[in-house]
Amino acid sequence: MSVMKRLSMIFKSKANKALDKMEDPRETLDYSYQRQLELLQKVRRGVADVATSRKRVELQVNGLEQQARRYEEQGRKALSVGREDLAREALQRRSNLQSQMADLKIQHENLQAEEEKLTTASQRLQAKVDSFRTKKETIKATYTAAEAQTRINEAFSGISEEMGDVGLAIQRAEDKTAQMQARAGAIDELLASGALDDYSGTRGDDIQAELDRMGGGMDVELELARMKAELGQGPAPKSAIEPGQGQAAPQQAQPQNTQQLRQPGEGA
Repeated sequence: MSVMKRLSMIFKSKANKALDKMEDPRETLDYSYQRQLELLQKVRRGVADVATSRKRVELQVNGLEQQARRYEEQGRKALSVGREDLAREALQRRSNLQSQMADLKIQHENLQAEEEKLTTASQRLQAKVDSFRTKKETIKATYTAAEAQTRINEAFSGISEEMGDVGLAIQRAEDKTAQMQARAGAIDELLASGALDDYSGTRGDDIQAELDRMGGGMDVELELARMKAELGQGPAPKSAIEPGQGQAAPQQAQPQNTQQLRQPGEGA
């Protein structure tokens, strides 16, 4: 196959596909029905033309018959008055008219047969057009219903895809939520077991923190009482340690402790 033939085939296939995509069967059926109506109208017009010609021939025949009867009366009158020559002339003209009438009657019969033929064809064509119209409307209704069903199915398909995406999103959210809950539960268990206690000192015991807070408050009160004593505004605080007393107390207590330690030995 040559290149030009391949290009021609490709172009024709593309054009056929584009036309098939653009074609609407309902419009095609309506166009075909319109063409049949035009053909039926032409047949009816032909029947009307043949009927008109037949009627014209009938009028001519009627006119010639009247003329022939008049010639016959003229011949009778001519013979009654002894004018045989006029009677012969009248009969001759009547004979010529009869010859013309015979030709017109043959033409009339032919036109009448043609009219009947066209009338029968028109009736058959009318029946075909009516049948095609019924079939056309049925096909159009079926096509419209199928098209609507297709659109509905496509819409439901789109909704199904969208709902599937939503379902996947919900599933992922539920999985993440379950994972976070499991992680939180595991951390709570580790905290309860002491596995996550902070030994760096940044996180102390709550009891120790409360004691430190109370001790800090007492230090402030002692410092305030000491300042008042120095200013003469109040007695020295009982828990205040005088300079030098912190070392004497331990020295006085040491012999007592030593004596207490010796007494058991002496008794032994």
